[in-house]
Amino acid sequence: MYQVLYCLTDEHDWRLVALGGAVCLLASAAAISLFHRARATQGSGRLVWLMLDAVVAGCGIWATHFIAMLAYGPGAGGAYNVPVTLLSLIFAIAITFVGLSVAVSASRPSLVVLGGSIVGGGVAAMHYTGMVALEIPARVSWASGTVAASILLGLVFGALALHVAGRRESLSGAIGATVLLTVAIVSHHFTAMGAVQLTPDPTLVISGLSIPPISLSVLTASAAAAIIVIALIAALLDRRAKGELGRQQAVLDTALENMSQGLCMFDADGKIILFNGRYAAMLGRTNFLLTGRLLVDVLREEQAKGQWQGDAGEFFARLVADAREGRTTTDLVSRFGRSIRVVNQPMQGGGWVATFEDITEWLHAQAKISHMARHDALTSLPNRVLFHEQLEQGLRRTRSGDQLAVLCLDLDHFKDINDSLGHPIGDALLREVGRRLTAAVGESDTVARLGGDEFAVVQIGRSEEAAARSLAGRLVEEISAPYEINDHQIVIGVSIGISLSPQDGSNPDELLKNADLALYRAKADGRGTYRFFETGMDARAQARRLLEMDMRAALQRDEFQVYYQPIRDVAGDCVVAFEALLRWDHPQRGLISPISFIPLAEETGLIVQLGEFVLRAACTDAATWPDDVHVAVNLSPVQFRNPNLITSVVAALAASGVPARRLELEITESVLLQNSEATLTTLHELRSLGVRISLDDFGTGYSSLSYLRSFPFDKIKIDRSFVSELATREDSMAIIHAVTGLGRSLGIVTTAEGVENDAQLELLRREGCNQAQGYLFSRPRPASDVADMLDRPRLVRNAVAV
Repeated sequence: MYQVLYCLTDEHDWRLVALGGAVCLLASAAAISLFHRARATQGSGRLVWLMLDAVVAGCGIWATHFIAMLAYGPGAGGAYNVPVTLLSLIFAIAITFVGLSVAVSASRPSLVVLGGSIVGGGVAAMHYTGMVALEIPARVSWASGTVAASILLGLVFGALALHVAGRRESLSGAIGATVLLTVAIVSHHFTAMGAVQLTPDPTLVISGLSIPPISLSVLTASAAAAIIVIALIAALLDRRAKGELGRQQAVLDTALENMSQGLCMFDADGKIILFNGRYAAMLGRTNFLLTGRLLVDVLREEQAKGQWQGDAGEFFARLVADAREGRTTTDLVSRFGRSIRVVNQPMQGGGWVATFEDITEWLHAQAKISHMARHDALTSLPNRVLFHEQLEQGLRRTRSGDQLAVLCLDLDHFKDINDSLGHPIGDALLREVGRRLTAAVGESDTVARLGGDEFAVVQIGRSEEAAARSLAGRLVEEISAPYEINDHQIVIGVSIGISLSPQDGSNPDELLKNADLALYRAKADGRGTYRFFETGMDARAQARRLLEMDMRAALQRDEFQVYYQPIRDVAGDCVVAFEALLRWDHPQRGLISPISFIPLAEETGLIVQLGEFVLRAACTDAATWPDDVHVAVNLSPVQFRNPNLITSVVAALAASGVPARRLELEITESVLLQNSEATLTTLHELRSLGVRISLDDFGTGYSSLSYLRSFPFDKIKIDRSFVSELATREDSMAIIHAVTGLGRSLGIVTTAEGVENDAQLELLRREGCNQAQGYLFSRPRPASDVADMLDRPRLVRNAVAV
């Protein structure tokens, strides 16, 4: 120690020592700043910063050494060998680069310390190589103990310098690391100089490759200036980089705290590096110390509080293993009643980033969408899609010997209720029907709404047909019971078609088709009942489809004709009108009865085209008749719902030139069961044109009298069922008497249908009936026979209807 102090105080120029120390401090500050910059960079950018850091540090060590050597005055002139001097600079830069690389790339503190020791070793290598470059007429010897102490000082302080620099990047940390690195260089140099022992030897000469101290001072000053410039540039770049990093950090912090997702970053060991407030709030960890803690410790703390279920260690080990193997995983966890989706994404270099998204509302929305896609929105019953799936499952589950029944249901007269009372009442009625159906079936059975007023039931696990029959009877009874909805008492019925598996089909489509055929039979048999599928039903359905196809083709081939039946004035015994009646002359089947094709035309909507055809033909034919003879045309309820009805009537009258007063439109009570307000509006528009309106089949409905109050009809036609029994039933006579009296009171013409003999005509005349129509006068005949029907008072006497 004494030797070192002596060397420092008596053998050195303190001015140059101070200069060397300043250069060393500046170079150390630049080196630490560049070290921090390299640690904050990845990839090729890190390599550039490491090389720059190594050059600055190496040159600083080298310049400090030679400036201090200029301050050294051993008492004899000397010089420095140029190649060895340059080699010492290379050693300083290269070994420092290795040490810095180890420290920058290290994730463990021990490796950072190792890198700092290597930098300290580079200081020693440079110093003793530089001393070898010294050529002086004296022999140099070394105190080995002091040499070892100098090397140890370089290693220890170099390790401490990078340990402090790697642990924190604050200003205080940077200053501490700079001071420690300066101490490592300076303490090593002057301790090593204290180990030098010179013995004069005039025989030693200086080689030709040596450089004088004055020249070396210029070179050293240049190196020092370069270091200062590099340090200033590095400091400027570092300041700008830190400012940019600060701004980026502020943006990152703002983004993290405003994310809708929670985010947490973990290192390779599972320690929490970074997290945002959303993460802490979402997982209930706002009161936890999180940064720097292992996730498994946090989980165990939550487990102790009852906030975590499961094996925390096993869960943590799986996350770490997945991250190390580069696997992205997705988990769904439940926290405080919320569903959270966690995505763990591995990071390069180890560790992973976990994002946490609260998907509670999304799951609810998905469940709602799925429910809506597979359930009826009005009744919440399964819809056709789900019913089909459950039917398939039922068929797969059905054991050998078991039977599965499919029941298709169609509500009777629902449309009349919907049109007369409005859609809200209709919707409420459908919901109540769904509730009754659900209550009436078994636990293993499925009820679905297929659309409109169509429902279906799958009965599973019964082995006898009687079970399906019993269920169908129960459903007819339940659905037909009165409903009380919004102060309206409503009565409807239900028709049911039943198909059985396996005898009627083994797949859903076949079973549904056959149940629908059976439903059609139930409706044809009077509704309010049920029918099982029979093999012949398919043939009848085929025939029905063929008839529909023929009817469409008949419209194109003009196979339909309009026939006319006279309506006679009872008192004057003359024809006052003709009723237009549609007939179909099929090329193969001959004349087809209207009862065979009119109902089908109404179901398929073809009645609209047929009705327009009859209206045009009747007006065209009536234009050739006497001006006082009217023409009566029937309107189907389907036609009446057609928004173009008024336009069609106006067009037919305009095309034919027939006055509107000569046209009578006959409607039945079923038309009035539709939307009453719209119906009455249409009737008033027709009447405003001058068209006469007749109420056909009067007396067969349950509200006939109320219709006479709702609209001023021009004529009421008494149904043939009352006329046919005039001579045999007193109640029929009483009804005729009442209706004709009602007509006289209201100023409405009364017409009796179905008059077939003179006795009936005489009774009608006595009761004051205005007009009569029937086979007594004529059957319906083509337009070419109208003239004969007008000329002759009667064409048939005592006719019998056929």
